[in-house]
Amino acid sequence: MTASIRCVLFDLDGTLIDSAPDLAGAANAMRVARDLAELPYERLRPMVGSGARGMVGAAFGVAPGQQGFEALRDEFLQRYEDGLLLRTAVFAEMVAVLQALERAALPWGIVTNKHARFAEPVVRGLGLHERAAALICGDTTAHAKPHPEPLLEAARRAGVAPQECVYVGDDLRDVQAGRAAGMATLAAAWGYLGEGEPVHEWGADAVIENPLVLLKWLGMP
Repeated sequence: MTASIRCVLFDLDGTLIDSAPDLAGAANAMRVARDLAELPYERLRPMVGSGARGMVGAAFGVAPGQQGFEALRDEFLQRYEDGLLLRTAVFAEMVAVLQALERAALPWGIVTNKHARFAEPVVRGLGLHERAAALICGDTTAHAKPHPEPLLEAARRAGVAPQECVYVGDDLRDVQAGRAAGMATLAAAWGYLGEGEPVHEWGADAVIENPLVLLKWLGMP
């Protein structure tokens, strides 16, 4: 890390906040409604980064394009919207990280593929909206990650050059988007990670095991 970093951008789910309990809860509520047993949380958690597609796939084995997927997806999204903040919270160590960034007058923002319909109420409900220099949702720009456009828009709104930003995320798409935008990238090993390539193979500038390591990477006390 060099002193050139002037803004820290975060992915939302699995990086800044732990929303898996509510997303998994929505999927299991659908199973219970169909007289199916709930799936273990540990089975659903890794799929959170894939959104409704991943959760419906894990819960019912149905993929986009297959019969019944759209109805299941729509029901899942509605159930999730009805319980966005039941158990969702900012990761405990991330609370301290955000406070440290603010004390250092280092702006931070959020870039997520979650659509504004869901992301904005969550961010507001957790008291982050007024603190973030930017909130870019999956439908804010014409493209979502791994396209770089959302990250470039976040840098623009934060008033910094892309090369002055570091992007922290828990999905391969986050690293791909950050690199394409010309930003430093950090892979969040505490996140949901998915079932694809191992995190150390994503090509990030570094893999950080917990949020507090970000402060060390930034050279902050």
